[in-house]
Amino acid sequence: MRAVLETINDYLYGYVLVALLVIVGIFCTLLTRGGQFTLLPDAVRSLVRSRRASHGITSFQAFAVGIASRVGIGNIAGVALALILGGPGALFWMWVVALVGMATSLAESVLAQLFKRRHPDGSYRGGPAFYMEHGLGSRTLGKVFAALFIFAVGLCVCMVQANTVAGIFAETHQVPTWGTGIFLMALVAPVVLGGVRSVARVTEWLAPSMALLYVAMVAVIIALHLPAVPGVFVNIFQGAFGWGEAAAGTTGGVLATVLHGARRGLFSNEAGLGTAPNAAGTATVAHPVSQGLIQSLGVFLDTIIVCTATGLAILVTGTSLAVDPKMGAVLTQQAVVSGLGQWTATPVAVIILVFAYSTLLGCYSYSQVNIDFLGHRRHLHLLNGVVVTVAAGLGSVLELKTVWALSDIALGLLGILNLVTILVLSPWVLALLRDYRAQRARGVAEPVFDAAASAGLPRLLPTDAWSRQADAG
Repeated sequence: MRAVLETINDYLYGYVLVALLVIVGIFCTLLTRGGQFTLLPDAVRSLVRSRRASHGITSFQAFAVGIASRVGIGNIAGVALALILGGPGALFWMWVVALVGMATSLAESVLAQLFKRRHPDGSYRGGPAFYMEHGLGSRTLGKVFAALFIFAVGLCVCMVQANTVAGIFAETHQVPTWGTGIFLMALVAPVVLGGVRSVARVTEWLAPSMALLYVAMVAVIIALHLPAVPGVFVNIFQGAFGWGEAAAGTTGGVLATVLHGARRGLFSNEAGLGTAPNAAGTATVAHPVSQGLIQSLGVFLDTIIVCTATGLAILVTGTSLAVDPKMGAVLTQQAVVSGLGQWTATPVAVIILVFAYSTLLGCYSYSQVNIDFLGHRRHLHLLNGVVVTVAAGLGSVLELKTVWALSDIALGLLGILNLVTILVLSPWVLALLRDYRAQRARGVAEPVFDAAASAGLPRLLPTDAWSRQADAG
């Protein structure tokens, strides 16, 4: 059974999803005229000016929830795994996937904002399930996506994250897996049982601060190994194209380098998977494009900053890549210890724990949005919090090889559904970008979207979220 699942998973992730991701990323880059780059100053300005609403979630909070989910075990173990299997060149292809993925993230987040709906508590909910119903006109497809999402992200990903961090602590600090499980449950329960807003309040300081701390540690390592840096970048670029000694030890040659880099990059930054739009759709903003730009920054931070930090820490310290792929996180920890000393073993383990914890909170928030899509029932909100908490505990102690495979397949299917939907709804993205750019060209510092006054939309927008009256409320 597991062998069959792994074969499907390898084909789905190794070829179909990676190819579709790159194609859609290039398409969105052309569609937006490189908006992830040309509008980068606007993205930073929107994030800094994050708007606070009395009945909503701010742009920065939505950004932080997205970062909480993106910056996780994939940034530690996933990058190391890519280097083990694909060599130094895999890092280059992670960058490529991230840069085109920023445009995909921009598009999917714009759609999440555009087709969002008001929640009974006055805040908003939006995401792929919502734009499948209100954009494509198919509630059935939205329900399928939401149900698959709740299983894959709300259950499987939570178990996998907990399982990985429990294994790390058992391997490096001899902490029993059940001990890590209980600790994670104690951390998760008080926050998730408080709802989406509670998660937003915690992640808005936790996720960015931990990412900055980790990057700062790696910056010190790089500074201490500065003479090795030029050679590392030579190896990265040579390995990416199969040139020289950098690619010599890579099983499968340059194709393996491309696939492992692209696959790990996708898994880490989540661009196109349909996860981050669930955070983007909750934000209260003046224009959908503003939140799209902010979420594209999340992809940049996740891969170009945090994943690169992990890769450089391993490569500049000369840590051997000839290890069991299952030991990816331990390899990263060994690199930091090699660079800064034995005293860093515990801080790195704690950072890994916090990364996993923040991802659990992000997964809860995402699955909650999809539960809200299926129906506003308070007991389901409570049940979701209980499921995520229990998943963190069980995931720490169970063997999850089949769950890993099921999770990857489910995430792959989510990605395919979402990417195809983005292509179909791309005229909406183009119309909103034109509206945003037109206002900026007129000197408007913070463009405001009003569906009733906006020309060029493909059809009448089926939501009241973007009338001036709704915005004022």
